Amino acid sequence: MRRHIYTCLISCFALLLNGCGIYNFSGASTGTATSFQVNFFPNYADQSPGSTIEPQLDRDFTNALQDLITNLTSLSLTGSNGDLVYEGEIVEYRVSPMSATADQTAAQNRLTMSVNVRFYNKTKEDSDFEQRFSFFYDFPDTQLLESVKAEAHEVLFERITQDIFNASLADW
Repeated sequence: MRRHIYTCLISCFALLLNGCGIYNFSGASTGTATSFQVNFFPNYADQSPGSTIEPQLDRDFTNALQDLITNLTSLSLTGSNGDLVYEGEIVEYRVSPMSATADQTAAQNRLTMSVNVRFYNKTKEDSDFEQRFSFFYDFPDTQLLESVKAEAHEVLFERITQDIFNASLADW
């Protein structure tokens, strides 16, 4: 009797997994793609008025996008000929004052980062796109960017990479 119950449970579990098809818990739909590549995202922010160059931002952002896709899909990361290709450039990285105090000084600053992304899906070409993704991080004027940079980059990278992932692979 016990053996029959175990067999029944295992069969039900196998059917459940089989029914999930190409979808996973992240909501990603990779179709027939098996690999992806994330080309280096160079930092061209200095070409945007008011933006600055942040050393290693390009490397850190590229790695963050690779890590997110690796963690949320079963796709293999490759250096070339990926079924899915992400490329682009960082086009904005600037700190701006957001609100003023009574004596006309900044009470809060905003760090804004924007990335231009080109996505190519070799298995489903009608899903290719080029789009700009942007997000911001607010911090008090009493703090220097250097003191909040690690947290700011974590927030910016998480939001921008998630938006890129959703635009390219989320099938909602």
